Amino acid sequence: TLPEKKMVFKGLVTNKENMNKLMLAPLIRYPLPGGSALITFEKAEVAQRIIAAKEHVVELSYGEELEELDRCRVRVQAAPVDLLLPSALEMGLMRSSRSILVSDLPSLGIPDEALLDKLELFFSKTKNGGGEVESREFLDDSSQVVLTFAQDGVAELLIARGRIQAPIGKGKYDLKISPCMSGDVTNLQLQPCRCPRTVLLSGIPPVLGEEPMRDTLEIHFQKASRGGGEVDALAYVPEGRWGMAVFTEDVALP
Repeated sequence: TLPEKKMVFKGLVTNKENMNKLMLAPLIRYPLPGGSALITFEKAEVAQRIIAAKEHVVELSYGEELEELDRCRVRVQAAPVDLLLPSALEMGLMRSSRSILVSDLPSLGIPDEALLDKLELFFSKTKNGGGEVESREFLDDSSQVVLTFAQDGVAELLIARGRIQAPIGKGKYDLKISPCMSGDVTNLQLQPCRCPRTVLLSGIPPVLGEEPMRDTLEIHFQKASRGGGEVDALAYVPEGRWGMAVFTEDVALP
């Protein structure tokens, strides 16, 4: 399932080839059970060697914690990390009759709520072309605000103006007014993708603390004599706990 996400679409359509295309930047959340680790190597061939061996014997020789257990070893299993990535996405969009998108907002260094109050005060006045504001909110990851009016017709008149000057704080700023679109995902197609540089290690017993075990695994798997190589990142979750790894656009780094 996809988490709910509010998006802002920018730019102009210049020809038919550019229509209905959406670039997706994956941000994949991958549950990591207790007793496992994700390790990302600098080179893909190292990860493939580790996966091909399937089982690895790791010496627990880290720190003073295991002085009495000299040369103690554990066996861990290595497996590839497979993710599902979006390959095609269809969205049903609808233009809101009572909402507007306000952009080109100034950076005044004031709290978001204070800026929303000022915008609501300005756009609620009929002399400014507005009306009673029913709701207001900042869009996620953007400096744009959606204002929804209680009456029909107010939003359309403001959108027709395109821009409006509004006093905010001690200055007067030229704000852009755009239509507000809402919609839902109507069709989503996924394709499997194997992470080229990341390996899932499982079956790790709780015989060391979290930090010593993380260091021990990194030391073991970065040694070329054991088929390893330089490690970019390592995430370890002790037994009895759950973790969540986030894979970014290149689906390689946890």
